[in-house]
Amino acid sequence: MADTRRRVKLYMLNEDRQWDDRGTGHVSSAYVERLRGMSLLVRSETDGSILLESKIQQDTAYQKQQETLIVWSEADNYDLALSFQEKAGCDEIWEKICQVQGKDPSVDITQDVVEESEDERFDDMPDAAPPIELPACETSKLEEIAELFSSVLPSPIRREKLAVAIEAESYIRKLVDLFHMCEDLENIDGLHHLYEIFKSIFLLNKNALFEIMFSDDIIFDIIGILEYDPTTPTPTKHREYLRNTAKFKEVVPMTNSELETKIHQTYRVQYIQDVILPTPSVFEENMLSSLSSFIFFNKVEIVSMIQDDVKFLTTLFAQLTGEETDDNHRRDLVLFLKEFCTFSQTLQQPNRESFYKTLSNLGILSSIEIILGLDDEKMKLAAIDIFSYIVEFSPSMVREFILHESISVDDEDLLINLVIEQMINDTDPELGGAVQLIGILRLLLDPENMLATASKTEKSEFLSFFYKHSMHVLTAPLFANTADNKPSRDDYQSAQLLGLILELLTFCVEHHTYHIKNYIITKDVLRRVLVLLKSRHSFLVLCALRFCRKIVGLKEEFYNRYIIKENLFRPIVDAFLANGDRYNLINSAMIELFEFIKVEDIKSLSTYIVETFQKDLEGIKYVKTFETLKVRYEQQRDRNRDKHSFDSHAASIVRNNRFRRDARAPDEDEEMWFSQDDENDENESSPQVSEILKNKIDSDLDHIHKLWESKKTKENQPDVGETPPRLLSGTKSAINISIKTGSNSSLSSLLSMPDSPGSPSGSPPAPGSPESPNSPPTSPHSPNRLCPTPHVSPNSNNSLTNKVNTSSSNITTTTSPTTTTASKVTDSPPSTNAVTTKTPGLKGLVDYPDEDSEEEEEEEEEDVIAPSPKRPRVGT
Repeated sequence: MADTRRRVKLYMLNEDRQWDDRGTGHVSSAYVERLRGMSLLVRSETDGSILLESKIQQDTAYQKQQETLIVWSEADNYDLALSFQEKAGCDEIWEKICQVQGKDPSVDITQDVVEESEDERFDDMPDAAPPIELPACETSKLEEIAELFSSVLPSPIRREKLAVAIEAESYIRKLVDLFHMCEDLENIDGLHHLYEIFKSIFLLNKNALFEIMFSDDIIFDIIGILEYDPTTPTPTKHREYLRNTAKFKEVVPMTNSELETKIHQTYRVQYIQDVILPTPSVFEENMLSSLSSFIFFNKVEIVSMIQDDVKFLTTLFAQLTGEETDDNHRRDLVLFLKEFCTFSQTLQQPNRESFYKTLSNLGILSSIEIILGLDDEKMKLAAIDIFSYIVEFSPSMVREFILHESISVDDEDLLINLVIEQMINDTDPELGGAVQLIGILRLLLDPENMLATASKTEKSEFLSFFYKHSMHVLTAPLFANTADNKPSRDDYQSAQLLGLILELLTFCVEHHTYHIKNYIITKDVLRRVLVLLKSRHSFLVLCALRFCRKIVGLKEEFYNRYIIKENLFRPIVDAFLANGDRYNLINSAMIELFEFIKVEDIKSLSTYIVETFQKDLEGIKYVKTFETLKVRYEQQRDRNRDKHSFDSHAASIVRNNRFRRDARAPDEDEEMWFSQDDENDENESSPQVSEILKNKIDSDLDHIHKLWESKKTKENQPDVGETPPRLLSGTKSAINISIKTGSNSSLSSLLSMPDSPGSPSGSPPAPGSPESPNSPPTSPHSPNRLCPTPHVSPNSNNSLTNKVNTSSSNITTTTSPTTTTASKVTDSPPSTNAVTTKTPGLKGLVDYPDEDSEEEEEEEEEDVIAPSPKRPRVGT
């Protein structure tokens, strides 16, 4: 590994004209076979990888700047720089470059930079760009010199020639001598010419000239020349400010004189760039890039020097937190630390990470905590700036510190609570500091930048801590100001603070889950927020609406139930009506809230709004939002009613889904009767059947009973185990009657007769009965209706079926003209009895019209299924 002389940092200029740090390594020059030439090689000091492999081209312009920098361009917009740790290493590599190009190592640039267009190059060819001869440095020649300098600026090659001539003839120091003469003689015209001359020198953008102008002995003279701007009537006293007002305070003695000189130089050059020089135009923007680079590398060097000085930093933090340190000195220490952190912003990611890690090890966060506990506002503001730098770079480091200190520190002394209190008590009328602190808190509470490792989840851990120990501190002003039905304090500063708090709470609603939900419900936060709708400040009213809108926008029933239960739209509707017909942001925000509920069809909130505020909002006609909400509400109510009726009807069908449905449609009178029957079923009361229907059913049942009695002696077949009777093909017909009656109906006595073939005896059901496993499937839509009984010939061989349903008992009768058998009946549910019988030549019970189609008859015929040889028992 090479020694420290060859240790360098590699920089590359990005699209924003800022230098990006590409790593630290060691540089060497060697012949590279692949590139076929001497090349510059930079190997990383961490892993030995090659950071740079650049062939030294004959026509590439290399520049040496500030004795430790080598800068060059390899292609368009591809600038590179090597920053050496030691001057000796820079000189060694510079000699290698000059040796390859055949140049004298004493020069600071190896080639002329050619950037002009083809026309300019053609114009310069005849005289081959001769060197520029500078006029004699005299007072009478100042106007001529100013015109010459401004004329060469459009041509890059002439700018280069002029810079070489100025440096070779020490022209800057000669011009400084003329400045002293003109200022002593009060020669204003000469001073104005000198201003134009030095403005042109700055635009030459040459680092070698900057190093001359920014040297300690003449930098104040350069600043003095720039005071005499021809566009201002009186000169600005920049020198007086820098000498008397902006004094350098050495808060901790510096043993490194080079560091102190670099700090002075950087501050003054930064002042020249930011304050003295006019803002460059679009065409001049890139003409001061070398000045920006000069300042940038100076800051990097300063931060590196201080960071490497362990003794200096240890003394600094010891005095910062020491009890014996007086407030004035502590204030200077804090301001120095703030400036130190500001300079660190120029560092690249790896270097900044090392920088903040060093500060963390020295106790930077503990120091900020101590400073925020003091009463010095200036120190607090500086500490907040330092804290913001740290949080922006590494919020996880701050969270880890806060969680660690919560073990041994009371809530009021926690760093995050001190930050919140600083925000609440900001003395700035515009709350500039509070705005900055809200941004810091948002970074700390943002789950997007929280880490999740195998050992712990930062999100759940930190959010649980925050809602337990710090949320009450943040919301204290909100609860204090909304204790009554209107804001207790409604001045501008209080309203602005509450607006900032609501902004952060809205952020929490959007990004946090159960933590913010539990807090809003338990503390009734939304009710308190909506009190602010009565504020006289429109921006605060809008903040409260935005908070409510964010909650509604989540479309979570958890929040919706809370809103409905607490009637939390009442303040919104009242504020909406109080705003009247004024067309403003408040009106638009409230209408958008209701429109969102309508568009997203949030049914619970829509129902709540219509049922609660229909009378209040029915007069709003200039938008269709509320009318549409009402129409949708009524449509939903009708759908619910129809659904309830359908569910009741479906339940009735499910109770009776054992029975087949007749294919014929009922007439109007039957429909009216069935409607009455359905309603009675729903009310679980005894059905009211017309007298004619009762007489018809009684006569039919009497006839059935007589047939059973007449055949009783003839049918001595066993109930169980005997082979069922054979059905003759082509001569069968089936008649099914299903009757539902109450327990007190005329069927009760019949079905409970102990000697009746249909009495319940636990025997298996007859084939073809509803309880039989071999019975044909029934339609789930079997209506509870009584079919009409037109006449039909008793000798018909077609299978015909009729169903009569009333309420709770079922009787099914199947007849065959050739074969008779006693039916077997199973135990049925408590409210239902089933009887099945087969009788020959049954006439007059049910007749069917001759006009029935053959298709219907065939369909009915298929419904009769022959019994199996062995009828299984069906359990109840």
